This record gives sequence, structure tokens and C-alpha cells, in this order.
Amino acid sequence: MAEPAQERTEQPTAKRLEEARRHGQVPRSPELTTAAVVLVAGIGLRYFGSHAAEALRALMQSDLSLARSQVLDPAALIPSFATSVSQALQAITPILGLTLVAALVAPLTLGGWNFSFEALVPDVSRLSPLGGLQRIFSVRSVVELLKAFAKFLIVATVAVTFLWKNTGALLALGAEPLRAGIADAAALGSRALLSLAASLVVIAGIDVPWQLWSYKQRLRMTRQEVRQELREHEGSPEMKGRIRRAQQEVAKRRMIQEVPKADVVVVNPTHFAVALRYDEQRMRAPIVVAKGLDEVAARIREVAVEHGVPIFEAPPLARALHRAVPLGGEIPVPLYVAMAQVLTYVYQLRTARQTGAAPPNPPRIDPGVEAAADPGAPADAPDAPDAPDAPDARH
Repeated sequence: MAEPAQERTEQPTAKRLEEARRHGQVPRSPELTTAAVVLVAGIGLRYFGSHAAEALRALMQSDLSLARSQVLDPAALIPSFATSVSQALQAITPILGLTLVAALVAPLTLGGWNFSFEALVPDVSRLSPLGGLQRIFSVRSVVELLKAFAKFLIVATVAVTFLWKNTGALLALGAEPLRAGIADAAALGSRALLSLAASLVVIAGIDVPWQLWSYKQRLRMTRQEVRQELREHEGSPEMKGRIRRAQQEVAKRRMIQEVPKADVVVVNPTHFAVALRYDEQRMRAPIVVAKGLDEVAARIREVAVEHGVPIFEAPPLARALHRAVPLGGEIPVPLYVAMAQVLTYVYQLRTARQTGAAPPNPPRIDPGVEAAADPGAPADAPDAPDAPDAPDARH
């Protein structure tokens, strides 16, 4: 049976957001761009409007003063027209430049820079009449219609109010001298744009949070999608288990390869096995090169026997080393005395065998060494026999 449709209750993951950006889906607010362009245009007109208006007035006066011969001569009229266009663009370049920068920067403040080739690929599904009707009568389309109507009311109210309050100033422009009238008209136009920009800023302040919320809502995921993505990212539990077992096998083989380099293997005598190496020239204290329980312990003992590494039976010391010292780590200070006894015995045993002398007596290891190295460890481990009266070392 098909699974029932799940609700999209989960926030989009980082991977989902990245995929959306790759497909060209980023939050955008047209109202923010419109407000920024109108605001910057009003500011530009306020500071550069008088200069631009005066330059355009002088240009118009110059063009209207052309001689009849110049107007009827195409060879002279075309260069004159090109010069006029160039001068007009120079006059309004500061205002156009500011509005262009605003139009480019404003969208980046919300969704950031994003260029997607996938967004340029034609989507055939958008040609479906049924899909078009669904988009037209969707909740998002209704919201956009209400937003457009509300924006029209706000902008229209501000515009009508501005015209109502400045009716006298507008009518007075016709009675002013030309240059003064043009300067006042530019200032009046600047105030009009700034007033409209104020209303558009309010609209953008409402639209930006809505666009962010709507964007996250469109990308929300079901719990099944989140679990599926997590499974793809981290792998299935079965795969992770196989990888973990393979890693453990590799680590075990690598650890077993270090046993022939050990100076002694301390055992318990069957449950625990810890192989240690000590180089007084390079090491501050003996280090654990291999350790293990049960089957691993048995394998460590087998390799030690094969390569002639001494095996020393001391259950409390073996348990203490296994619990307190990580693989590759130095033994702790509470175990220094016990390990010194073991290593001394091993060196004496090696010398005796080389010279044919009688082997030394094995040392007695203090049973309290386990509690000294690991205060939280039990005094007697249930899985190991008690320490013998006279531990022995053998190959």
C-alpha cells in the first residue's frame, strides 16, 4: 500500500537550501528593490537635480538655436544630434548611476548573489494549462494580488496627499523665471520621490519578512525526506555497521603487527592481554602497543609466543593497564613501580637465557595496583581469576 501523504512540518536542511540555490531559488523582494531605486533616485535628484536640469535647459536652448542651414543639412544635423545625446547623458549620469547601483545591490541584501544555469533551462511543465490555472488561483497568487492592491492604496494616498499639500508650489512654477522654475521643479520632484520612497520602504518592511517566511515554507520537508537525506548523507545503519567492522578489523590487524615489537605482554591469564614497549632513550614511560579481550587477547598471546615476546601473568596489572591506558598511550604514574618490576624481571630473564644462568624469580605484583591506577575499577574483576602467589613469565 502507498504511504499516506505526510505534512511538511520540518525546516529545510542545509542540503535542501543549497539545492534550491543551485536551481536559482533564492528569496527575493521586488518591493525592496523598488523602494531602494525610488529612494536613491530621490536623493540623487535632490543633490544633482539642479545641475542636471540646468545642463538640460542649456542643451535645449542650444538645439533650438540652430540655424536653418544646419537643420536642413543631414551632414551637420546628425553630428549635432549625437553631441546633444552625449551631453544629455553626461548631465543625468550621476542620477542614473545611483539608481543602477541601487537596482543591482538591493536584491543582493536579501538573497545574496546567485547565478544558476539550471534556472535558464526551459521548464516544459510550466506550459501546462492546468498548472497555469493552479498557479493563478493559488494562495500565493491571492496574496500577491492583495499586496498589489494594498501597495496601490498606500502609494496613491501618499501621492494624492503630496499633490494636495504642494498645489500652491506647483501652480507657482509657471510664474517663476525659467532657471528658477527649473531648479524649483527639480527640488519639488525630489521631495515627491522621497515621499513615495517612504511609503515604499514601509511596504518593503512588510514584504521582506513575508518573502523569507514564504521561501522557507516552500522548502519545508516531511520527516521521511529528512530521514532519507540523513541516510544518504551518513549512509544506512547496515552500511555504517559494515564500515565500522571493516575499520575495526584493519585497526586490529595493525595492532597485532605491533606485538612482535613489544618487550612484554601482561596477561590475566586468558581474558586480558596488554603488550608494552619501552625505549629508555626515546620514551618517558612504557607505552601500550596492543591490547584486547578474550579472542583478541588470545591472538596477542599467540603472536607473542611465535616471536619470542615474554608473557607475564599478573591479573590486577593486566586489568589496570587495559582499563587505564589507551592504545599508544603511556602508562600512568601509579603503575610505574609495578611496570619497573616487570621490565626488570624480563631483562634479567633475557640475560639469564643468553648466559645460561638460572632464571630469576618472578616478582610479586601488589594486588592493589588496579585500584591505584583506576579508582573506579572493582577490586576483583568477576571475569578474571585471582592473582597467583608467584606470577610466571614464559615465551
